[in-house]
Amino acid sequence: MSKFVPTEMSGCAEKLIRGRHATRAFRPEAVPEDTMHRIFSLAGAAPSNSNAQPWQVQVVSGATRQRLTDALQTAHAGRRTSVDFPYSEGMYAQVHQARRAAFGAELYGALGIGPDDHAARAAYDLESLRFYGAPHAAFLFVHGDGEVRLAADVGAYMQTLLLAMTTYGVDSCPQGLLSFYSDTVRTELGVNGGKLLVGISFGYADEAAPVNRVRTERAPVESTTAFHY
Repeated sequence: MSKFVPTEMSGCAEKLIRGRHATRAFRPEAVPEDTMHRIFSLAGAAPSNSNAQPWQVQVVSGATRQRLTDALQTAHAGRRTSVDFPYSEGMYAQVHQARRAAFGAELYGALGIGPDDHAARAAYDLESLRFYGAPHAAFLFVHGDGEVRLAADVGAYMQTLLLAMTTYGVDSCPQGLLSFYSDTVRTELGVNGGKLLVGISFGYADEAAPVNRVRTERAPVESTTAFHY
């Protein structure tokens, strides 16, 4: 097997991919409009099966973002959830549950929330529906009847979008919870059709917030990848 020789591109890629992380506290200042257009244009280079590009993206800012925040909190208080892609805690294998539990302990620990403080955890869920204070949010819809196959394409778009944001110095947080209120999002944004896969809050990180110092570990490659020769 030949020895790997680092290149300028591989070094940039390592820095970009490993430098991206979820931000859960944002400053209020907006991302410049031309920067946003560059980011979403770059994200459109994402791969998809037969170049179908089965995604539709709704980006909210300003007064629209505030109206949506209010509507999401009202829906949450009324327990009016609407999920396009089924979700269950049981869909995770034991090893994945263990990773989620370790992340939860680290996250809530950074917030000073104890494991049995259900009220504080519920309050933090509400903060999530405020986009963690981010001035913008993007909602990724899957269009077509391919279910998980098309959702995989939109997942590739999401990762490309997150890396594009990182490239332009914009911080982000993909939020599955936002997809639990798909009917609310569609109604507020006047969206017809499509299934909501995920919402992404984005802007500039509040570096002073302790929660933004949380850095999750990744499983070693040997535990997730098999190489066949």
